Amino acid sequence: MNRILVWDWPVRIGHWLLVGAFALAWLTGDSETWRLVHVWAGGGVVGVVLFRLLWGLVGTRHARFASFVRGPGAVKAYLLGLFTHPRAETPGHNPAGGWAIVALLSLGLLTGVSGWLTYQEIGGEWLEEAHEALASTMLTVVFVHVIGVLIGSLAHGENLVRAMFTGIKRGDADAAIVNARPFAVPLLLACAVTCAWWLAR
Repeated sequence: MNRILVWDWPVRIGHWLLVGAFALAWLTGDSETWRLVHVWAGGGVVGVVLFRLLWGLVGTRHARFASFVRGPGAVKAYLLGLFTHPRAETPGHNPAGGWAIVALLSLGLLTGVSGWLTYQEIGGEWLEEAHEALASTMLTVVFVHVIGVLIGSLAHGENLVRAMFTGIKRGDADAAIVNARPFAVPLLLACAVTCAWWLAR
């Protein structure tokens, strides 16, 4: 198979921004000293998620939800055949990875909104506990996602982590995206910074 461009710039940068913002929010979550940093990081998570939701509708071919969100049957078939029927990795997200992404985006949004309400002292102790539970659930899904990426890399003989840096994967030439859409990166960054500022103000 050819080496083709699969992931555009907004997908790649958004992915690593989400990783960094969530990690920073998690590490500062229990500190009063770093509370504002925690809120800014949480706002960054929300901003990246909101952009990614939009990009999932209007982005490049493999960035769109329609290209990778599949039913339970497709996920089961993919997982059962992961090692028993070796095959090339799908150009975009595989069916299992697609659901991990949907879960992470949903949890990121819910965690950020509940955190903002808690920061505004709305909802009381129960909402603060819900915020912490959502963050813990998101961290669990992150670990499952990372394990899935490592297993997928071994099964398909392709470094999927590197692909999220370079945007390049194996695939048929007709599966490649034509443009990496760098013009959308400033919109992504503006969305992340604006949400972080708005939620922390």
